[in-house]
Amino acid sequence: MSKLLIKNIKTLVQVRDEAPEKVCGKDMAVLPCIENAWLAIDSGLIADYGSMDDFPGITDWKGLDVIDATDRIILPCYADSHTHIVYAGNREGEFVDRINGLSYEEVAKRGGGIINSVQLLRNTSEEELFQQSLIRFNEIIKLGTGAVEIKSGYGLSLEAELKILRVIKRIKELNVIPVKATFLGAHAIPPEFKGNKEGYIDVLINEMIPAIDKEKLADYIDVFCEKDYFTAAETEKILAAGKKHGLVGKVHAEQLSHSNGIQTAVKCEAISVDHLEYCNDEDINALLKSKTMPTVLPGAAFFLSLPLPPARKMIAAGLPVAFASDYNPGSSPSGNMNFIMSLGCIQYKLTPEEVINATTINSAYAMNMGHKVGSITRGKLANFILTKKINSYGFIPYSFSNNHIENVFINGEIFK
Repeated sequence: MSKLLIKNIKTLVQVRDEAPEKVCGKDMAVLPCIENAWLAIDSGLIADYGSMDDFPGITDWKGLDVIDATDRIILPCYADSHTHIVYAGNREGEFVDRINGLSYEEVAKRGGGIINSVQLLRNTSEEELFQQSLIRFNEIIKLGTGAVEIKSGYGLSLEAELKILRVIKRIKELNVIPVKATFLGAHAIPPEFKGNKEGYIDVLINEMIPAIDKEKLADYIDVFCEKDYFTAAETEKILAAGKKHGLVGKVHAEQLSHSNGIQTAVKCEAISVDHLEYCNDEDINALLKSKTMPTVLPGAAFFLSLPLPPARKMIAAGLPVAFASDYNPGSSPSGNMNFIMSLGCIQYKLTPEEVINATTINSAYAMNMGHKVGSITRGKLANFILTKKINSYGFIPYSFSNNHIENVFINGEIFK
């Protein structure tokens, strides 16, 4: 792997000699940068950086590749801490149903929603599922994602959930970008357990979790804590079972109604709690006393026309906030984190500095990847975005839906 020097960088963004594990409250508005900068890469890692005024500082390097980044900006790749990119087919028919006035809940009751994806996935071979998912995996990297968490949850049976997690393992073993796997068997109640939720929870706890542990297929366990899905008490029970097998908790919470998912996530010491459309003041106070990262998923609220999570209020209270894509076939069919940043600024009134912190350092924390990604820091992976010629990093969320990326570098090499 060759050594690389990038010089004349207009702005080197999110530069932290000692990166914090997360940034909170008013500190989210602070984004350390170096103007007119250089960046050095060695063996796939960030080796050094500085101002061109102090250049050259690495003249002893041999066999050096050099890129001139005049008028271009470099920022760390996004860490997308909440996706469901391993799925089969799509659900565009439901898109039309919702345009015609059906709610997400009404679509689900007609056999759509998560259960629709379950039927498609169960009828798809592991190899075909891998090939479909690999396309999406490559797509999100080209759009700037340099670390990703991928959930199961569209199988809802032992065999099908293992199939998804084995596909995630195959993606992880490609060693392209860091990948974290999450077991989301508690995503919905499968049709064969209709009217017998307790029976399905028993299968989750006594069959699925031990089998997943045996093959070491997951890092996290997640639960959809929501009306008509899993209660707070059931969520706590499932997370506790996962913890016994070394799975750290995550929770889908307060998306369609207030179901005490945030309070449960805090109680169970979940690493993140995600969605948060119906987060209230009590929830914010609970989060302030915890290490749980509140994670907003702007794509889902946008696509489903849901109330916006109170991200601005959370930050004002002193909380950290992460943003992720929730890339999935039903409620957020896009993994474009550039657009997520735009939504963060336009709909949630965050500044460009705040959304960059939310999609890099804080989202890396939400999947325990801050030691590898999330900032321009010596020793971290050289996963970064080189923009086209733009005025400032604020142009990325400002000029929404346009692609301002010239190249994505993964382990110090241009991703192809």
